[in-house]
Amino acid sequence: MSKIKISAVSYTNTKPFIYGIEHSELRSKIDLSLDIPTDCAAKLISNQVDIGLIPVAAIPMVPNANIVADYCIGSVGAVNSVFVFSQVPFGEIRTVRLDSHSRTSNNLAKVLLKFHWKQEVSYTTDPDAKTEAIVLIGDRTFGKKADYPYAYDMGEEWMKFTGLPFVYAAWVANKTIPEAFITEFNEALSFGLSHRKELLKDLPAIADFDLDDYLMHKLDFELTDKKREALKLFLSYIEQL
Repeated sequence: MSKIKISAVSYTNTKPFIYGIEHSELRSKIDLSLDIPTDCAAKLISNQVDIGLIPVAAIPMVPNANIVADYCIGSVGAVNSVFVFSQVPFGEIRTVRLDSHSRTSNNLAKVLLKFHWKQEVSYTTDPDAKTEAIVLIGDRTFGKKADYPYAYDMGEEWMKFTGLPFVYAAWVANKTIPEAFITEFNEALSFGLSHRKELLKDLPAIADFDLDDYLMHKLDFELTDKKREALKLFLSYIEQL
């Protein structure tokens, strides 16, 4: 059987999954690439890979999309790596620079600004644009909260708005994947999650950022029914933007 091609996110939040894959027999059965979230989605949409850990906002664009794992990148409240950083309170935000790395976080910011904070906002992707606020995600946010007068954790704001957890990225396939592989895949992901303490020993310390708290408490990896409900609600809000 030919190897199943998988694209995963290269951020710290995915390291438990990668740890599990690297420590399983699954590793010899797959071709694994590590990419930024938008590239994970692009590869899956264009059929360059069979499974991708993709931003959930991209799911409607994937042909034959189906979620193939019991795990995700999620949070129940604050996640501490998906932010709107701002020079002004949310009620005064008029311009926002979006993050080129993730469609989900950009759309989440738009949903929160429009439906939660009731703001009419202009958006730009120009990296040199001067704006009141920016969207920033992933490892590039570590230790950055003190650099801005206002730091709005979008996982926390989504929960204030909806009362639900959030799913930032899910393992999605663009074709039918054999059940035996899915079972083995879930076992590998579960193994990685249960060995986060060992993984943390190998990760370098980051100034002004608690990696232990992030991987053990802020991130929530189970794809629960509540997270599926939140995903459906989020995608419905995107359609109204």
